[in-house]
Amino acid sequence: MGDGEMECFGPAAVFLRKPERERIEAQNTPFDAKTAYFVADADEMYLKGTLISKEGGKATVKTHCGKTVTVKEDDIHPMNPPKFDKIEDMAMMTHLNEPCVLYNLKERYAAWMIYTYSGLFCVTVNPYKWLPVYDSVVVAGYRGKKRIEAPPHIFSISDNAYQFMLTDRENQSVLITGESGAGKTVNTKRVIQYFATVGAMSGPKKAEPVAGKMQGSLEDQIVAANPLLEAYGNAKTVRNDNSSRFGKFIRIHFGTTGKLASADIETYLLEKSRVTFQLSAERSYHIFYQLMTGHKPELLEALLITTNPYDYPMISQGEITVKSINDVEEFIATDTAIDILGFSADEKISIYKLTGAVMHHGNMKFKQKQREEQAEPDGTEVADKIAYLMGINSADMLKALCYPRVKVGNEMVTKGQTVPQVNNAVSALCKSVYEKMFLWMVVRINEMLDTKQPRQFFIGVLDIAGFEIFDFNSLEQLCINFTNEKLQQFFNHHMFVLEQEEYKKEGIDWEFIDFGMDLAACIELIEKPMGIFSILEEECMFPKATDTSFKNKLHDQHLGKCAAFQKPKPAKGKAEAHFSLVHYAGTVDYNIVGWLDKNKDPLNDSVVQLYQKSSLKVLAFLYEHLHSRKARRRVVPSRLSLHFLG
Repeated sequence: MGDGEMECFGPAAVFLRKPERERIEAQNTPFDAKTAYFVADADEMYLKGTLISKEGGKATVKTHCGKTVTVKEDDIHPMNPPKFDKIEDMAMMTHLNEPCVLYNLKERYAAWMIYTYSGLFCVTVNPYKWLPVYDSVVVAGYRGKKRIEAPPHIFSISDNAYQFMLTDRENQSVLITGESGAGKTVNTKRVIQYFATVGAMSGPKKAEPVAGKMQGSLEDQIVAANPLLEAYGNAKTVRNDNSSRFGKFIRIHFGTTGKLASADIETYLLEKSRVTFQLSAERSYHIFYQLMTGHKPELLEALLITTNPYDYPMISQGEITVKSINDVEEFIATDTAIDILGFSADEKISIYKLTGAVMHHGNMKFKQKQREEQAEPDGTEVADKIAYLMGINSADMLKALCYPRVKVGNEMVTKGQTVPQVNNAVSALCKSVYEKMFLWMVVRINEMLDTKQPRQFFIGVLDIAGFEIFDFNSLEQLCINFTNEKLQQFFNHHMFVLEQEEYKKEGIDWEFIDFGMDLAACIELIEKPMGIFSILEEECMFPKATDTSFKNKLHDQHLGKCAAFQKPKPAKGKAEAHFSLVHYAGTVDYNIVGWLDKNKDPLNDSVVQLYQKSSLKVLAFLYEHLHSRKARRRVVPSRLSLHFLG
């Protein structure tokens, strides 16, 4: 596409493709292929330079910044001619090596061209700023175009999946991978936006709203699911201001002609521990801070909360504001999304009441009775607020917390509780309420997105929490990183192993390449019998098991016997760690403190019984069919087809 043809993208054109003038200048730039090399550099990784000599396995290069260096021949890499600068598909390069790839991505990023193809994949570099490349003009510009007919973009990947679905009559999936902070969630939203828009174009015009019916069209509702789920499922981490703390697989269903028919969402691994604990540079879920903006003063009154996050210690252990996030604007989006999705007024206020109740849980205080270990309430004001918001009796709740009824044999007996035991019970209950409410919202969203229209195919979009290596890594990071290991194994198998097997079947003369990406050792270490998860489950069955006994079992079973399991060597000043795992993305030090409690996370059944009789219908419903054993959910969808965004 020339400059004239690029006009169909409007103002976004300059962010998508370099102008013809620049392309012509690059083709006419002098270039000596025999001496143009990249050389390894400790500070910049690689520098451009001119090869002066090669001798005895050494190479002398004069860098473009005037420095002359002598390095091993293996540390220099041939450069591509200038005509390949900012190339849109790196598979077209003459020399495809690490510095050439990095240089191309860097040059494109400097021009705010954040999407680049690499053969089958689309690589995106997070700009950490808004770019005008996602509006309806750009959607129209990519619609119906083959990949080679338009510049690299997530919309092109999306449209190709849509066209393949229609022509091949097969379901498709878009797999979005990357480490934490890479921009997966934003690109997921853009993919959903594209399918919702294009699918709606293929059907009749939007119907006029009908009184008493759902407020938004199906297209609007699919898009609106994101701000609601982000408010309750995203938070600031050390690496990312808007990190998804859960995984989701979204299916967009279409009719035989490509008309948008319905959608559904599966979620995985909500990090419920964030409700009660955050590191110093992190924040809890966005919704808490949105509610406290005071944008809706009537909500402050209804939830009995203030505008000061520090009044709620459970959600103010880290940061309370995020520079890149406007909590007022985000709350408006969340509140509007609830209406667009069709939640009733009762459901809406119930969601907010339960959220407020969770915040108040952190202010509950208990003290030890004189000359006893028994806990008793240290004041009832906070409990009264929680009970009011949850539709239960305050005195009954406090009694159930301090003197729960437990089953011993065939009899129910009252069991006294210490202050730490009550505090743990309070923490477990508010995490449970938050998680169950989140999962219920997903179920309700799915009910409202299921229009019962005829559907033939779907396109799935996977967005999971990216690989995480923090200073402090706990059970949540192990679960996230394990999921990423499984996903990467799937990716490697389909893209490298199966592809090469296909070459053999077709009789292509091909020497099999081992990409060195066999992740089985780390995956088996985590999930096999007597692996980390298995030992954790086993320890949870022993009443006297401790963090120390768990650590000792892990070391006895794996240290020195499995290369992927190592003794940690944390740097001075870093958090304590108990074992290290060699993951595909790097070695991670894990701290196992509290893993047994996190895995068991027992609920106070006496309080749960109060929830089941709550006058707040949503809360009663959440605990209506509570089973004593935790339901096990699959970590990742079992089958995906192949449209990748790396």
